[in-house]
Amino acid sequence: MTEPDYLAGLRASYDAVAADYAANVPPPAEMDPLGRAMLGAFAELVREAGLGPVADLGCGPGKVTAYLAGLGVAAFGVDVSPEMVRVARAAYPGTRFEVGSMTGLAAGDGELGGILAHYAVHHTPPELLPGVFAEFHRTLAPGGWLLLVTRVGEAEHVRLATGYGGSRAVPFENHLLPADRLAELLAQAGLVVTGRLVQQPGEGMKRQVVSFLARRE
Repeated sequence: MTEPDYLAGLRASYDAVAADYAANVPPPAEMDPLGRAMLGAFAELVREAGLGPVADLGCGPGKVTAYLAGLGVAAFGVDVSPEMVRVARAAYPGTRFEVGSMTGLAAGDGELGGILAHYAVHHTPPELLPGVFAEFHRTLAPGGWLLLVTRVGEAEHVRLATGYGGSRAVPFENHLLPADRLAELLAQAGLVVTGRLVQQPGEGMKRQVVSFLARRE
């Protein structure tokens, strides 16, 4: 499969800031209560379903992957950045991490009991999201669960000039879609949204954030 052009720049940017990201992004135990509750609900649902492992896509330094493992979930992490994967493996040697992209997952059809995309899809150009969500549907087992958490906006394309910590001139491209549009794309991919949480800006959140719980029926 040919890799989308945007991934090369995204990989280089996250490779450059991996250490700063790990130092500056708090672990789930320090997240806002609602965000942490959504992770807990997702973990409970996938445990009860018992359909297979959970892929944490865009896992970064592995903090959320390890948190899910602590909740009794057979979770592994996937990230486009080899340096992020190296940092994650060093921090959590008992957890599996691999280099990969949500545009073409290494998992087989119906192999996964769950997918977590935690602040991961906002770098994807909107025209590629249908293919990404189709990959989620393909790799989830029937009855498998998706938790998608992302910032939203009015079809905004936001370019950031610096990385995490603000000291490096590293570009990031962010694509912020309305929550209703994301819900439409999930439905078109065959993923049924069973819950939606919208959090307004404030208390550390600069933008509106939406969390979707969705299921492959």
